[in-house]
Amino acid sequence: MRIGFDVSQTGAGKAGCGYFAAGLLAALARGDTANDYVLYPAFGDFFWEPRPKACLRPAGSRFAQGPAFRRFTAQKRFFRQPPPDFEKRLGAPDIVHANNFFCPTGLTTARLVYTLYDLSFLENPAWTTEGNRTGCFDGVFRAAGRADFLVSISDYSLKHFLKVFPKFPQDRAVVAPLASRFTATSPRGKPQAVGGLEPGAFWLCVGTIEPRKNHERLFAAYAQWRRETGGDMPLVLAGGKGWLMDDVARTVKSLGIADRLVFTGYVTDAELAWLYASCRAFLYPSLFEGFGLPVLEAMSLGAPVVCSDATSLPEVAGEAALLVDPLDVAGLARAMAAVSADAALRERLRAASLARAGLFSWEKTAAIVRGAYDRVMAMPRRA
Repeated sequence: MRIGFDVSQTGAGKAGCGYFAAGLLAALARGDTANDYVLYPAFGDFFWEPRPKACLRPAGSRFAQGPAFRRFTAQKRFFRQPPPDFEKRLGAPDIVHANNFFCPTGLTTARLVYTLYDLSFLENPAWTTEGNRTGCFDGVFRAAGRADFLVSISDYSLKHFLKVFPKFPQDRAVVAPLASRFTATSPRGKPQAVGGLEPGAFWLCVGTIEPRKNHERLFAAYAQWRRETGGDMPLVLAGGKGWLMDDVARTVKSLGIADRLVFTGYVTDAELAWLYASCRAFLYPSLFEGFGLPVLEAMSLGAPVVCSDATSLPEVAGEAALLVDPLDVAGLARAMAAVSADAALRERLRAASLARAGLFSWEKTAAIVRGAYDRVMAMPRRA
């Protein structure tokens, strides 16, 4: 088979979509010797990668480069108004695998495989921007009617999708979870932003500062933990600053914790590995996740984890974490008190984290996706 594969979000500054596409393609490059791939660093009308050479391209003759565009306007025109030779210019693939929420139209021969991440943009309008919500909904809506096969990153996301789009054929969908990119031997480097913090002497939360990640309740629980226990261990927040930083500044000032928070901004993989491996515990009280990759990454480096019991997160954490109601500030503070004070509990959670993370691998995910490719080629096209 010849598979067209969207790598548009695998460049610098990757987020969830990019990590899925990059991890999957790297595993396919290692294990799939039967198929050829055409890689699309430019894909759709929703996302623009100005440095296409930064996108993942495994070595070897089986990996060809798809079309590129000098301007985003040209890329959008190509995908919004597919030319008569659309599939030829895409490299004449048997399958097109879309990985960035955009759902292409104009395919007449190739099967369309669509990665389903989440439908958080339908759950609460305040969790994202208007532009992002519109683009994501447009892609998922089109996929509901056009995709020949869905690859969902979690069972929760697939069930949510089928609840919203109940007529999508369930035999054309499969769950292919993410895996951690970190191992015990991953390079580690202490971020300069954490100054003199020592291993075991800080809390950690990873992710963009945005409403869905529930930082306001996390800050309130951190303040309560400090009041009730007398603890003073700082809270490190690694990731992008999001679009509501003014609100965050007011919140932390009113709680009296501004001087105990450390914002690192975007960190390298080596710095993130150090943070995961060195934190006293990893905190992730997110309100909604399609998968929850930071939880699995933290577990893969042995971090004790306290995370939300909402949406897909129990699928990832299993019984290896302390699960809390993300709306319960007092419950989160109690979990923090327990894990910070009890060394034996932390050691049990560390061992459980490593065992749980070992159940996930990109090789397993790649095998599931290869099976999906074979299945969709044996089916008639939906469109």
